[in-house]
Amino acid sequence: MTVRVEKFTPEVLLSTPRRSPAIPNAAGTHALYTQSTYSFESHSKTKEIRLIDLESSQITLVTNENKTSEPQWLEDDILYLKEGEKGFTELIVADSGDLSNIYTAATIPGPVSDAKLKILQKGEIAVVFVAKARPDGTLYNPTNDPKKYSSGRLYDTVMVRHWDKYVTPNRNSLWYGVLTISKPHIKESKGRYSLSTLVNALKETQLESPIPPFPGPDHFDISKTGIAFIAKASDVNPAFNTKCNFYYLAISNFGTMSHSSPHIVEMRGYEGAASSPVFSPSGRSIAFLKMKKNGYEADKNRVIIIPDVSELSTAAEAMKSNDGKDNWDRSPSSFIWSNDGRTLYITADDEGIGRLFRFDIPATPLDVIKIPLPLTSFGSVSGVYPLSTDSPRLLLSSSSLTDPSFFSTIDPSVPFSLTAVSSHSRSGSTLGLSVSQVSSIHFAAPNNPGTGTHLVHAFIVRPSSFSPSSSYPLALLIHGGPQSAWGDSWSTRWNPVLFAEQGYIVVCPNPTGSTGYGQAFTDDIQNNWGGAPYTDLEACMAHIATDMPYVDLTRAVALGASYGGYMINWMNGHPLGRKFQALVCHDGVFSMTNQLSSDEQYFPNHDLGGAPFDNETRSSWDRWDPSRFVGNWETPQLVVHNELDYRLPISEGLAAFNVLQERGLKSRFLTFSDENHWVLGEENSRVWHTVVLEWVNSFVGLSAEKRVGELGVDLVYGTREENRMEQR
Repeated sequence: MTVRVEKFTPEVLLSTPRRSPAIPNAAGTHALYTQSTYSFESHSKTKEIRLIDLESSQITLVTNENKTSEPQWLEDDILYLKEGEKGFTELIVADSGDLSNIYTAATIPGPVSDAKLKILQKGEIAVVFVAKARPDGTLYNPTNDPKKYSSGRLYDTVMVRHWDKYVTPNRNSLWYGVLTISKPHIKESKGRYSLSTLVNALKETQLESPIPPFPGPDHFDISKTGIAFIAKASDVNPAFNTKCNFYYLAISNFGTMSHSSPHIVEMRGYEGAASSPVFSPSGRSIAFLKMKKNGYEADKNRVIIIPDVSELSTAAEAMKSNDGKDNWDRSPSSFIWSNDGRTLYITADDEGIGRLFRFDIPATPLDVIKIPLPLTSFGSVSGVYPLSTDSPRLLLSSSSLTDPSFFSTIDPSVPFSLTAVSSHSRSGSTLGLSVSQVSSIHFAAPNNPGTGTHLVHAFIVRPSSFSPSSSYPLALLIHGGPQSAWGDSWSTRWNPVLFAEQGYIVVCPNPTGSTGYGQAFTDDIQNNWGGAPYTDLEACMAHIATDMPYVDLTRAVALGASYGGYMINWMNGHPLGRKFQALVCHDGVFSMTNQLSSDEQYFPNHDLGGAPFDNETRSSWDRWDPSRFVGNWETPQLVVHNELDYRLPISEGLAAFNVLQERGLKSRFLTFSDENHWVLGEENSRVWHTVVLEWVNSFVGLSAEKRVGELGVDLVYGTREENRMEQR
């Protein structure tokens, strides 16, 4: 019997099982995935590796042993990683036909992750892992660090810190080897795999791959003949540049220590970031994504195809046009090849949908026969695989605003023909949610600068108990980035449905600078941080006032994080801020000058027109600085800022809180000593949600299910009675 929750609360959100994308076996009969579930009763997390029958949807537990992760198909067996003692990693092999038959194939003397496998021949499989290397190229294991008697760190170059960690001499690297199966013993039905000595593929190259701060398997791929990877250009400083290069490392024998040097693919005019190298199934061709502009992390991703890896100079951009804008005005985020190597299946943001597209590769990349064809119409695709090695169908892993995870299959020759396999929440129904709660609006906003208007898209999320004859408070959620977007996807951070179930009409606009609406719309935020996005939000509020009579604008609140937090601070110094009863700024920009203490300096340099070293660029930094307008701040504001946020250091939040307090405005400050730009820990996230909801609800007449005082949080009150939030 399916159990439906009484109300979708922060505890329900955070304890809902989280599933990884599903990986099918070669036959297309079963798929592997991981599932983690947090319990607030036991204050612990359960992690499982699961096997799903793609025909019957029956689920089988592979293991719930602690510290296991990353399942892969090893021919007909299952391979997964397990954290061992002293920082070691164990490679565990399980028989998919008899899950009780498991063994340790290898023990690696350090932490490794992100394994990728390629069958060389029956019983012989090439493997690539990610692991850190010491400066001398040997495998790094943090448990072997010598005891230090000083905490000092000395730097001669930036970066000093990146995202949430101090930079150390140890670097990410790619390590390869071979898994070989032995002949079975007398009492065994089949042999066991063992691993050759791992080889550091990047030793003595000065290259780092995957690229921090978010290294992952989308930075490299493996074929029978070598490894393709991307790495930051070694001749430029990564703090001031996004430039990445594509490399191909030919390997004649994965079982030997020797290999050639990586070959770089340089393309004139393509000086930006790179990602997603993927070999075709035959290994003969490879494609990857590349940006043109160095220093601009939100430049358009362009599909680069190398028809033959033996001729790297043949690399060319697909869908290229003479005007440089390309024939397809979307920015791909990932892709896979079809089994026959003739088609790319591409994911890209498209007007709030994380769509899957089909692109039939022309005879030469420069030929444009058809632009990519959309295959999905809702939700956001997070994983896509060929269903089997001999089937045209695809296995998709997706989510939506009302469904945390659903698996489906699709025939790519028939767009929008999804066949459901599994939805853990039964399309959101077990959480009390329905797709009918979500809709979209488009409204006209004035061009800023310029004349005329442009259309802006926003998602509307209503309570599950919504009645058009009733009146509801407004929660305006402003996304970060700023080159990002609200999408039809699930999140445990800033989940719009959670606010709707509190009793709000939630509006999630995608103003100027958002992705998925054409590259020009994204680019228009440069030198315009407080300009066009601000007037877009003004137009959004005007549209709500005239076209959404069930919204009570006298009970409106606005919340934002990162760039959204910047906009909260900007709004509080401008007239739009007066339209809200309360504001929430999470890890937002308070002072443009303090962005000089951020880790990736190319970001403000691009968005503000350059470093503030001369009058012209300095004027742009000053023009869009929220701290210039603190004399106008009048609206109560909650400030959240975390200790490990090195993207926007905590001094930004402290400065904003100091201003609010000195101006006598009702305000609170929430911080977590062990969180970065995001709040990821379940217990911390529950506190975050409780504090935020208690704050905004108190201004609009909504009650809160739980008070922060019930969660064992340190509450520090001052002597100013008017600034206290009394615990009721």
